[in-house]
Amino acid sequence: MLTDGRVCIPYQTGAGTLLCALLAEKARHENAPADAVYADAMYADAARHGAKPGKNGTEAESGGTDIVGYKIIAGLGNPGREYEGTRHNMGFDVIDLLLDRYGFPAMTRDGKAMTAKGLIDGQRVLLMKPLTYMNLSGEAIQEAVQFYKADPEQDVIVICDDIDQPVGQLRIRPKGSAGGHNGLKNIIRCLGTEDFTRVRVGVGAKPSPDYDLADYVLGRPAGEDRDLLAEAKERAADAVGMILTQGVPEAMNQFNGKVRRQ
Repeated sequence: MLTDGRVCIPYQTGAGTLLCALLAEKARHENAPADAVYADAMYADAARHGAKPGKNGTEAESGGTDIVGYKIIAGLGNPGREYEGTRHNMGFDVIDLLLDRYGFPAMTRDGKAMTAKGLIDGQRVLLMKPLTYMNLSGEAIQEAVQFYKADPEQDVIVICDDIDQPVGQLRIRPKGSAGGHNGLKNIIRCLGTEDFTRVRVGVGAKPSPDYDLADYVLGRPAGEDRDLLAEAKERAADAVGMILTQGVPEAMNQFNGKVRRQ
Protein backbone atom coordinates (compact mmCIF):
# COMPACT_ATOMS: atom_id res chain seq x y z
CA MET A 1 0.00 0.00 0.00
CA LEU A 2 1.42 3.36 -1.02
CA THR A 3 1.20 6.28 1.37
CA ASP A 4 -1.47 8.05 -0.64
CA GLY A 5 -3.75 5.03 -0.60
CA ARG A 6 -2.66 3.38 -3.86
CA VAL A 7 -2.32 -0.36 -3.98
CA CYS A 8 0.44 -2.02 -5.96
CA ILE A 9 -0.53 -5.57 -6.90
CA PRO A 10 1.89 -8.04 -8.55
CA TYR A 11 0.36 -10.43 -11.05
CA GLN A 12 1.57 -12.97 -13.59
CA THR A 13 1.06 -12.79 -17.33
CA GLY A 14 1.16 -15.71 -19.73
CA ALA A 15 4.75 -14.82 -20.65
CA GLY A 16 5.74 -14.85 -17.00
CA THR A 17 6.31 -11.11 -16.75
CA LEU A 18 5.46 -9.73 -13.33
CA LEU A 19 3.63 -6.43 -13.45
CA CYS A 20 2.15 -4.08 -10.94
CA ALA A 21 -1.40 -2.70 -11.23
CA LEU A 22 -2.00 0.78 -9.86
CA LEU A 23 -5.54 1.52 -8.67
CA ALA A 24 -5.73 5.29 -8.38
CA GLU A 25 -5.48 8.49 -10.40
CA LYS A 26 -2.12 9.63 -11.70
CA ALA A 27 0.16 11.95 -9.76
CA ARG A 28 2.55 13.81 -12.02
CA HIS A 29 3.56 16.89 -10.04
CA GLU A 30 6.82 17.36 -8.21
CA ASN A 31 5.02 18.07 -4.95
CA ALA A 32 3.10 14.78 -5.06
CA PRO A 33 4.01 11.99 -2.62
CA ALA A 34 7.23 10.46 -3.85
CA ASP A 35 6.05 6.88 -3.84
CA ALA A 36 2.92 7.72 -5.82
CA VAL A 37 5.02 9.57 -8.35
CA TYR A 38 7.67 6.96 -8.95
CA ALA A 39 5.18 4.11 -8.99
CA ASP A 40 3.25 5.88 -11.73
CA ALA A 41 6.30 6.92 -13.71
CA MET A 42 7.69 3.40 -13.64
CA TYR A 43 5.26 2.29 -16.31
CA ALA A 44 5.96 5.02 -18.84
CA ASP A 45 9.73 4.63 -18.66
CA ALA A 46 9.74 0.84 -18.30
CA ALA A 47 7.57 0.35 -21.35
CA ARG A 48 9.70 2.64 -23.51
CA HIS A 49 13.02 1.05 -22.50
CA GLY A 50 12.00 -2.60 -22.51
CA ALA A 51 12.19 -2.84 -18.73
CA LYS A 52 10.05 -4.82 -16.36
CA PRO A 53 9.26 -4.43 -12.66
CA GLY A 54 10.48 -6.95 -10.14
CA LYS A 55 8.60 -9.65 -8.31
CA ASN A 56 6.81 -7.59 -5.69
CA GLY A 57 6.28 -4.38 -7.61
CA THR A 58 8.91 -2.58 -5.53
CA GLU A 59 12.23 -4.30 -6.28
CA ALA A 60 13.85 -5.31 -9.53
CA GLU A 61 14.84 -8.91 -10.06
CA SER A 62 18.46 -9.46 -9.10
CA GLY A 63 21.03 -11.58 -10.83
CA GLY A 64 23.06 -12.11 -7.67
CA THR A 65 23.64 -11.19 -4.07
CA ASP A 66 27.08 -9.56 -4.35
CA ILE A 67 26.35 -5.85 -3.90
CA VAL A 68 29.72 -4.46 -2.83
CA GLY A 69 32.04 -2.56 -5.14
CA TYR A 70 29.58 -0.74 -7.38
CA LYS A 71 30.00 2.82 -8.59
CA ILE A 72 26.62 4.54 -8.66
CA ILE A 73 26.11 6.82 -11.66
CA ALA A 74 22.85 8.76 -11.38
CA GLY A 75 21.49 10.91 -14.16
CA LEU A 76 18.91 13.44 -12.99
CA GLY A 77 15.70 14.25 -14.79
CA ASN A 78 11.93 13.89 -14.76
CA PRO A 79 10.25 10.66 -15.89
CA GLY A 80 7.50 10.75 -18.48
CA ARG A 81 7.22 11.41 -22.19
CA GLU A 82 6.37 15.09 -21.66
CA TYR A 83 9.86 15.70 -20.23
CA GLU A 84 11.90 13.80 -22.83
CA GLY A 85 14.43 15.98 -24.63
CA THR A 86 14.12 18.90 -22.20
CA ARG A 87 17.07 20.80 -20.77
CA HIS A 88 16.29 19.46 -17.29
CA ASN A 89 16.71 15.87 -18.51
CA MET A 90 20.38 16.10 -19.46
CA GLY A 91 21.19 13.47 -16.83
CA PHE A 92 18.67 10.95 -18.16
CA ASP A 93 20.00 11.46 -21.70
CA VAL A 94 23.61 10.81 -20.67
CA ILE A 95 22.55 7.64 -18.87
CA ASP A 96 20.91 6.46 -22.12
CA LEU A 97 24.20 7.06 -23.95
CA LEU A 98 26.12 5.07 -21.34
CA LEU A 99 23.62 2.21 -21.54
CA ASP A 100 24.12 1.95 -25.30
CA ARG A 101 27.84 2.65 -25.37
CA TYR A 102 28.78 -0.02 -22.84
CA GLY A 103 26.15 -2.61 -23.68
CA PHE A 104 24.21 -2.55 -20.43
CA PRO A 105 21.01 -4.62 -20.19
CA ALA A 106 17.61 -2.93 -20.29
CA MET A 107 16.85 -0.92 -17.17
CA THR A 108 14.57 -2.42 -14.53
CA ARG A 109 12.64 -0.89 -11.68
CA ASP A 110 14.67 -0.98 -8.45
CA GLY A 111 13.06 0.86 -5.54
CA LYS A 112 12.67 4.53 -6.48
CA ALA A 113 14.69 4.36 -9.69
CA MET A 114 15.19 2.62 -12.99
CA THR A 115 18.58 0.90 -12.87
CA ALA A 116 20.94 -1.32 -14.85
CA LYS A 117 24.12 -3.08 -13.77
CA GLY A 118 27.16 -3.61 -15.93
CA LEU A 119 30.85 -2.94 -16.44
CA ILE A 120 32.63 0.15 -17.66
CA ASP A 121 36.28 -0.61 -18.36
CA GLY A 122 36.20 -3.40 -15.81
CA GLN A 123 34.53 -1.32 -13.08
CA ARG A 124 31.22 -2.56 -11.70
CA VAL A 125 28.63 0.16 -12.26
CA LEU A 126 25.02 0.81 -11.38
CA LEU A 127 23.40 3.25 -13.82
CA MET A 128 20.27 4.87 -12.46
CA LYS A 129 17.46 7.28 -13.31
CA PRO A 130 15.54 8.41 -10.22
CA LEU A 131 11.78 8.20 -10.70
CA THR A 132 11.01 10.61 -7.88
CA TYR A 133 11.06 13.67 -10.15
CA MET A 134 13.91 16.14 -9.98
CA ASN A 135 13.25 17.79 -6.63
CA LEU A 136 13.31 14.47 -4.74
CA SER A 137 16.25 12.85 -6.55
CA GLY A 138 18.12 12.36 -3.31
CA GLU A 139 15.60 9.84 -2.03
CA ALA A 140 16.42 7.40 -4.83
CA ILE A 141 20.18 7.94 -4.58
CA GLN A 142 20.17 7.57 -0.81
CA GLU A 143 18.31 4.27 -1.21
CA ALA A 144 20.96 2.99 -3.63
CA VAL A 145 23.87 4.22 -1.49
CA GLN A 146 22.51 2.41 1.53
CA PHE A 147 21.72 -0.82 -0.31
CA TYR A 148 25.07 -1.02 -2.13
CA LYS A 149 27.02 0.15 0.92
CA ALA A 150 28.56 2.90 -1.16
CA ASP A 151 30.68 5.84 -0.02
CA PRO A 152 29.25 9.00 -1.67
CA GLU A 153 32.67 10.62 -1.93
CA GLN A 154 34.27 7.65 -3.68
CA ASP A 155 31.39 5.84 -5.35
CA VAL A 156 28.72 8.33 -6.51
CA ILE A 157 28.67 10.35 -9.74
CA VAL A 158 25.68 12.60 -10.44
CA ILE A 159 24.96 13.99 -13.91
CA CYS A 160 22.66 17.00 -14.26
CA ASP A 161 21.91 20.20 -16.18
CA ASP A 162 23.44 23.55 -15.23
CA ILE A 163 21.95 26.93 -16.14
CA ASP A 164 25.07 28.73 -14.88
CA GLN A 165 27.30 27.22 -17.57
CA PRO A 166 27.21 28.21 -21.25
CA VAL A 167 25.33 25.90 -23.57
CA GLY A 168 27.38 22.76 -24.16
CA GLN A 169 30.06 23.45 -21.56
CA LEU A 170 30.80 20.82 -18.91
CA ARG A 171 31.70 21.42 -15.31
CA ILE A 172 33.04 18.48 -13.31
CA ARG A 173 33.56 18.85 -9.58
CA PRO A 174 34.43 16.35 -6.83
CA LYS A 175 32.21 18.14 -4.30
CA GLY A 176 30.53 21.47 -3.62
CA SER A 177 27.25 23.22 -3.03
CA ALA A 178 24.08 22.68 -5.02
CA GLY A 179 24.50 25.98 -6.83
CA GLY A 180 20.75 26.52 -6.84
CA HIS A 181 19.96 23.15 -8.45
CA ASN A 182 17.00 21.59 -6.64
CA GLY A 183 17.96 18.04 -7.51
CA LEU A 184 21.45 18.50 -6.07
CA LYS A 185 19.98 20.22 -3.01
CA ASN A 186 17.88 17.18 -2.24
CA ILE A 187 20.78 14.80 -2.80
CA ILE A 188 22.95 16.79 -0.39
CA ARG A 189 20.15 16.77 2.18
CA CYS A 190 19.47 13.05 1.85
CA LEU A 191 23.12 11.96 1.83
CA GLY A 192 24.13 14.45 4.51
CA THR A 193 27.19 15.52 2.54
CA GLU A 194 28.30 17.69 -0.38
CA ASP A 195 31.16 15.31 -1.10
CA PHE A 196 30.13 13.47 -4.24
CA THR A 197 31.23 13.91 -7.84
CA ARG A 198 28.98 15.79 -10.20
CA VAL A 199 29.12 16.22 -13.98
CA ARG A 200 27.10 19.30 -14.88
CA VAL A 201 26.05 19.93 -18.48
CA GLY A 202 25.63 23.60 -19.30
CA VAL A 203 22.26 24.48 -20.81
CA GLY A 204 22.77 28.25 -20.63
CA ALA A 205 20.89 30.93 -18.76
CA LYS A 206 17.26 31.79 -19.47
CA PRO A 207 16.95 34.30 -22.30
CA SER A 208 15.77 37.24 -20.15
CA PRO A 209 15.38 38.02 -16.44
CA ASP A 210 11.59 37.91 -16.60
CA TYR A 211 11.51 34.55 -18.42
CA ASP A 212 10.09 31.80 -16.20
CA LEU A 213 12.91 29.49 -15.12
CA ALA A 214 10.70 26.39 -15.01
CA ASP A 215 9.50 27.05 -18.54
CA TYR A 216 13.11 27.38 -19.67
CA VAL A 217 14.56 24.21 -18.13
CA LEU A 218 11.47 22.21 -19.08
CA GLY A 219 11.71 23.48 -22.65
CA ARG A 220 13.43 21.71 -25.53
CA PRO A 221 16.50 23.31 -27.10
CA ALA A 222 16.46 24.00 -30.81
CA GLY A 223 18.90 24.95 -33.54
CA GLU A 224 22.52 25.44 -32.53
CA ASP A 225 21.73 24.88 -28.84
CA ARG A 226 20.34 21.45 -29.65
CA ASP A 227 23.48 20.55 -31.62
CA LEU A 228 25.80 21.82 -28.89
CA LEU A 229 23.93 19.85 -26.23
CA ALA A 230 23.94 16.67 -28.28
CA GLU A 231 27.72 16.91 -28.45
CA ALA A 232 27.96 17.89 -24.78
CA LYS A 233 26.06 14.77 -23.74
CA GLU A 234 28.54 12.63 -25.67
CA ARG A 235 31.41 14.41 -23.91
CA ALA A 236 29.68 13.94 -20.55
CA ALA A 237 29.57 10.20 -21.23
CA ASP A 238 33.28 10.39 -22.16
CA ALA A 239 33.94 12.22 -18.89
CA VAL A 240 32.20 9.56 -16.82
CA GLY A 241 34.41 6.92 -18.39
CA MET A 242 37.52 8.95 -17.61
CA ILE A 243 36.43 9.56 -14.02
CA LEU A 244 36.09 5.81 -13.51
CA THR A 245 39.44 4.94 -15.08
CA GLN A 246 41.68 7.94 -14.42
CA GLY A 247 40.00 9.92 -11.65
CA VAL A 248 38.19 13.21 -11.24
CA PRO A 249 41.20 15.56 -11.54
CA GLU A 250 42.16 14.15 -14.93
CA ALA A 251 38.57 14.44 -16.16
CA MET A 252 38.39 18.02 -14.93
CA ASN A 253 41.55 18.89 -16.84
CA GLN A 254 40.28 17.23 -19.99
CA PHE A 255 36.65 18.39 -20.08
CA ASN A 256 36.01 21.48 -17.93
CA GLY A 257 35.44 24.62 -19.93
CA LYS A 258 35.47 22.93 -23.33
CA VAL A 259 32.43 23.24 -25.58
CA ARG A 260 33.54 21.17 -28.54
CA ARG A 261 34.70 17.56 -28.49
CA GLN A 262 38.46 17.24 -29.03
